[in-house]
Amino acid sequence: MDSSALFELGYGLYVLTTYDNGKDNGCIINTVMQIVSSPSLIGVIAVSKRNHTHDMILNSRKFNTSVLTTDTPFAVFEHFGFKSGAKVDKFATFSDIDRCENGIVYLKKYTSAFLSFELIDTIDFGSHTMFKSAITGGAVIDENKDSVTYSYYHRHIKPKPKPTQKHGYRCIICNYIYEGDYLPADYICPLCKHGASDFVKI
Repeated sequence: MDSSALFELGYGLYVLTTYDNGKDNGCIINTVMQIVSSPSLIGVIAVSKRNHTHDMILNSRKFNTSVLTTDTPFAVFEHFGFKSGAKVDKFATFSDIDRCENGIVYLKKYTSAFLSFELIDTIDFGSHTMFKSAITGGAVIDENKDSVTYSYYHRHIKPKPKPTQKHGYRCIICNYIYEGDYLPADYICPLCKHGASDFVKI
């Protein structure tokens, strides 16, 4: 166990991975909590019950979390997603992975550290289950990389939606936009009260 891989509370983005019945699966989660009480090391994650990885953890009772970094491209988030389906092996065509001592895969690229867990208990939180687990292993892969937070992901990684191009007429006085293919000749701008002659087609 590399003790420098441990943390008290990690609010970032992680690839959660598990292995059951010969199949790997994984998804992205945004919180991993660590409770340290010597000599035990306990970690907690929350996973949606609608996520197939949730069911696989209940069966296998083991999982890993890979700490994603700020240089992780959107394609990685898109590939793993925040939910996993029952019929998808997220690692079948994914490169830059390795297996740790518990046999579960973890990402090597775009990861600063990983932790391995073994399930101790579950706590029902309605739509989610809290998995209370013993931390069984961990390693730092690159201590020079910053972990990505949820807000950083939305600000800098997730593509911004393209603004929809409005079609119609724009008031040259106040920039009010009338949406439509035809501007009535007697139309009055609701903002500046100028007439149709002060509108240009956009």
